[in-house]
Amino acid sequence: MKVVKETLIRDIVNLGPEAVQTLMNFGMRCIGCPASQAESIEQAATVHGIDVEKILLDLNNIQ
Repeated sequence: MKVVKETLIRDIVNLGPEAVQTLMNFGMRCIGCPASQAESIEQAATVHGIDVEKILLDLNNIQ
């Protein structure tokens, strides 16, 4: 699955431990929060002040 800006956090978490670790490496430690599960990666990146293009690149490189 290619991760795009609209991909939900829950779908990224379901990709497995490497994807979870990538999110955590970017400071997204709230990925277990029920509210975050329905956010897109773009929304989460904005909240955390993260460059969405950089996290997309890293997430798509682990697949």
